[in-house]
Amino acid sequence: MFGIELSATTQAISALVIIGTMLVMFVREVYPVEVVAISGAMVMVVLGILPTSGALTVLSNDAPWTIAALFIIVGALVRTGALDWITQAATRNVEARPALTLIALSLAVVGLSAFVNNTPIVVVMIPVFMQLAKQLGISPSKVMIPLSFMTIFGGTVTLLGTSTNLLVDGVVKQAGMPAFSIFEITPLGIVYAAVGMIYLGLFARLLPDRQSMSALLSDKSKMKFFTEVAVPEDSGLIGKKVDEVDIFMRESVRVVDVLRGDASLRRDLASVALEAGDRVVLRTPMSELLGMQSSKEVRLVDKLSSVQTATVEVLISPGCLMIGRSLGSMRLRRRYGVYVLAAHRRNQNIGRQLDDLVVRVGDTLLLEGAMADIQRLAAEMELVDIGHPSDRAYRRRHAPIVIAVLVAIVGLSALNVAPIVILSMIGVAIVLVTRCIDADEAFGFIEGRLLAMIFGMLAVGAGLERSGAARLIIDLVTPGLRMLPPHLMIFAVFMVAWALTELVTNNAVALVLTPIAIGLGTALHIDPRALVVTVMFASSASFGTPIGYQTNTLVYGPGGYKFTDYIRFGLPLSLIQAIVVSLLVPVFWPL
Repeated sequence: MFGIELSATTQAISALVIIGTMLVMFVREVYPVEVVAISGAMVMVVLGILPTSGALTVLSNDAPWTIAALFIIVGALVRTGALDWITQAATRNVEARPALTLIALSLAVVGLSAFVNNTPIVVVMIPVFMQLAKQLGISPSKVMIPLSFMTIFGGTVTLLGTSTNLLVDGVVKQAGMPAFSIFEITPLGIVYAAVGMIYLGLFARLLPDRQSMSALLSDKSKMKFFTEVAVPEDSGLIGKKVDEVDIFMRESVRVVDVLRGDASLRRDLASVALEAGDRVVLRTPMSELLGMQSSKEVRLVDKLSSVQTATVEVLISPGCLMIGRSLGSMRLRRRYGVYVLAAHRRNQNIGRQLDDLVVRVGDTLLLEGAMADIQRLAAEMELVDIGHPSDRAYRRRHAPIVIAVLVAIVGLSALNVAPIVILSMIGVAIVLVTRCIDADEAFGFIEGRLLAMIFGMLAVGAGLERSGAARLIIDLVTPGLRMLPPHLMIFAVFMVAWALTELVTNNAVALVLTPIAIGLGTALHIDPRALVVTVMFASSASFGTPIGYQTNTLVYGPGGYKFTDYIRFGLPLSLIQAIVVSLLVPVFWPL
């Protein structure tokens, strides 16, 4: 047998140490979550905590395969424009009835999220909600967090609403418990969503007034031209640094780059001493452009001197081809004629050392260039223009097929005609054979990083159980929980799962805690299903930070938020939902 032979106690302690180390690495983001998950699983295999047969068994869990299939179904919905009719209806009515449009769109978002993965919904809706905010005369920060939260609410209504629900169901089935039906959690989910919507209706106005990057740089948005000027051999600018040149330091002029031969010196513009033949790329209005024509110190370079530019803010969504690559390595200036002026990540707008920035999901980039060049870049790299809904060509005639497939998956699963994984795979075959979506594009919608993390965490969860580490935790907390009344017991389990979800990723927490919840139920001589549902809902209650749930990360940049905005607005909601779940879980799933 492959692996090191350790005693039972040593295995249990080692498994807890591995889990603790992984949680720290998740929080510190030393490596991507999928790398941490796979590495943790492989350490368990090498140490013999998880036998190789156990590691391979996780591949038979049908939850990840169901999630992968549903990604393709959602991709077909996007490709055929089945989701687009909502955005089109909103665009048509936003000017005449902006407030009513916002309410109707919000209800539609919650309803869609009950059956469709919420990440693509957020990606599609961000530009629409940005337009709504502009039409209503309010800041984007008033609507971006509510957009994310609404998709989280909707995700709790059915088993299909979020990958977390499907993963918990997968662990439950592997433990030998009856599977969840597609609508089993719906009664609690509807109350959960209704309470959340009431909270947003009452308190969303208290969200801070914050602007996205393009609005923050609005004083510079009047600069509509890239101007490239060369330094002649007899120029008095030779030997001077860029920030010492008067014509470059005017309020309406911005130095974007200095080109020396084929090399860009943008990385450290402040230290560049100009040489003969250097070309300086400026961002300037037409008035300054005309004034430079008479200057003896610089000479206009014809090819860029009259290129009208636009400033566009784009979102890095899952599936973007930039993810994991540095901006410098992609040579956007050479390939597309587009410059990245700034980037937003977490609490900061980044304007320097952009070439070294490695792109992540949730980043927003401020691009400048000719509109046609930006559109070409966005199409090839799959970027989302935050300010405008997509105008891409859809296969609209195929939309009824995809909608029918999704309805059939939901309906037949509810009637227990076949397992949801089989129904989903049949649905994938149908949308591919009928050309609702091409195969290459379909598999591009599958979030490989998420699936890698899921399989890694399934293996870690199996190692936690096989090593006896889960039993150690259960034995430790059982005496304290046994003394609590049912509602407080549920509340305690919810708070532990919620706290971990805010720091780590919701799927990872659900996969680790679900086996422990099942063991706790058995040890306490109560129905484990109640505790499992609590973990399921708590793992989808990430309202207090932008890192626990991917949709929160996606709206971070477009809303111009600070980390503390989530804490102030989301923590009270998390506590309210904890109370709702602790009161109602014992009603729907008696202990």
